[in-house]
Amino acid sequence: MSVFLDNAATSFPKPDAVYRAMDAAMREVGVAPGRGGYRQSLAAARIVFEARSASARFFGVSDSSRLIFTHSATESINIAVFGLLKPGDHVVSTSVEHNALARPLHLAKCRGVEVTFVRSDPFGVVSEQDIARAMRRNTRMVALAHCSNVTGAVQPIAEIARIARQGGAFFLVDAAQSAGFFPIDAEATGIDLLAAPGHKGLFGPPGTGILAVGTGITLEPLQVGGTGGSASSPEPPEQMPERLESGTINTPALAGLKAGLEFVEATGLDAIRAKETALVDQLLEGLRGTAGVRLYGPQQGERGAAVSFNVDGHDPASVGFLLDSDYDISVRVGLHCAPDAHRSIGSFPEGTIRVSPGFFNTEADIDFFLKALREIIS
Repeated sequence: MSVFLDNAATSFPKPDAVYRAMDAAMREVGVAPGRGGYRQSLAAARIVFEARSASARFFGVSDSSRLIFTHSATESINIAVFGLLKPGDHVVSTSVEHNALARPLHLAKCRGVEVTFVRSDPFGVVSEQDIARAMRRNTRMVALAHCSNVTGAVQPIAEIARIARQGGAFFLVDAAQSAGFFPIDAEATGIDLLAAPGHKGLFGPPGTGILAVGTGITLEPLQVGGTGGSASSPEPPEQMPERLESGTINTPALAGLKAGLEFVEATGLDAIRAKETALVDQLLEGLRGTAGVRLYGPQQGERGAAVSFNVDGHDPASVGFLLDSDYDISVRVGLHCAPDAHRSIGSFPEGTIRVSPGFFNTEADIDFFLKALREIIS
């Protein structure tokens, strides 16, 4: 019995429609959009347009041209941070960020941007009042993750969006753990810059991501080159999305992303969240009943699908190794690319064992995991 419980890293398996869409795009189209007027190139452009339209609709972006495709949420965050911030600007972020945001902010700080990291409580939740107190006259951006990949803690983004707007700052949200689990309407919530991966809760393939850019925001491109248009000018085009999409776009991957989005919409976001939440509740109940287990993050109320814990007297890396080698159970161990989050919750430097059920897991998977864990620690 093979059990995959690392869906916070990458959802697996994908819906069959995702595999079929990618295969068809590769076999039947196989070229890049915007690089020719022949039928294959036009077919590729149609795939990308439909994927862009579906993504914009899913995230409440009224102008689909302002949703760009990237290879990851990390790239999306880098485009937002380095495309907007200048030396002398100030950013408010938090102490529980993934390195996808923490490292770009660190590099921006080295280049003259001021950064304030607001500390979370011991469960990984940040107070909007603390965000408000950290705002300054030169605050250009408030940037944080909607949901933690370590603890599953959910931040109050609607309240924080209002605080950012009142302070004249743009609001950047890393939706890596929330896209496809919680409903996100960027414009209604007041999110100016929304970064999300395609390969987690949206069931798309690895190497896909989106960045939604609010109306009136002009970002400097992270890279420049061929766009399929405006070829006579040495300057990157002004129009979106071409301004931020230089180079050959991954058409088969975007065909897969579109199929993943269609699966989420057909299944229903509420149904997906209800099933994953039930599995998380089953997992938490079992862990609470296991001697020596120390749980991190919110113990009740709203949370994402990532559960972190440690076992007294056991190294998390050893537990993860034995789960894999002896039981064929895949979990994540260590710092999960979020060292400051572990400092905030008290699990640094060893990190935690993280279990993240997905839509295609079952109650039997969770029971098998709990049985295996108890055998290991006994």
